[in-house]
Amino acid sequence: MTETDRIPTNLRTLLILEVLGKSDQPMTATEINAALGLPKQTVHRLCATLEQNGFLTRLGKSKHYQVARRLRELGVGLLYNSRDHIVRRQILLDVAREVRETVNYVVPEDDGMSYLDRVEADWAFRIQLPIGTNVPFHCTASGKAFLASLAPVTRRKFVASLNLERMTNATHVTQDTLLAELKEITRLGYSMDREEFLEGMIAIAVPVKDPTGRFIAALAIHGPTQRASMQEATEKKEILQAAADRLGGALFPTA
Repeated sequence: MTETDRIPTNLRTLLILEVLGKSDQPMTATEINAALGLPKQTVHRLCATLEQNGFLTRLGKSKHYQVARRLRELGVGLLYNSRDHIVRRQILLDVAREVRETVNYVVPEDDGMSYLDRVEADWAFRIQLPIGTNVPFHCTASGKAFLASLAPVTRRKFVASLNLERMTNATHVTQDTLLAELKEITRLGYSMDREEFLEGMIAIAVPVKDPTGRFIAALAIHGPTQRASMQEATEKKEILQAAADRLGGALFPTA
């Protein structure tokens, strides 16, 4: 009996999910198995079961698996209900006190960016986007921060798949203009929403990354144009970037 033969079936499933979770690219069952050394038929069977139950999905008709909705929701739930949530909340509160605008922690989902956590501005007049709200990728600061984090080839394919719906007169409705801004966001390290999603609302976002540099979430602030300007928002980028570094360190401690 080999070492891999002694691994329980339920642990084999978790190992498959771990390999996919660490990969920044979809993987075939054969590629997954190359990292695990399990019986080939077992890995194919477990991947098919995970796909049937909504934990994995395949890219079109290809054999490449990637994380699906149920697994993302599981990961989000584990983070939300752990001590990491408490630390994250405290960091968001610190930022909100300093910038005096609404602070958001936003993660990518199938249909756009989802507000996982937020601290509301202490103003009577504010723009409310409750926890759980989904917003588009192409016209929000958090969405563009995520898109800019993708490798150039993946980014172009992703943008080509989007419905670039016009939300305001400032919304990107062509792939070329959006891709040009995403390239600039990659250079700058932060993204802006210049009334592209809602008229009268501006926002700035920075990426929260894991130790390998992969995008985990966006940390963003937004506010009404009656109170906030683009220049004032840009001046707060260093506060957001420092907080994003704290979040990354809290979520992925090195010691």
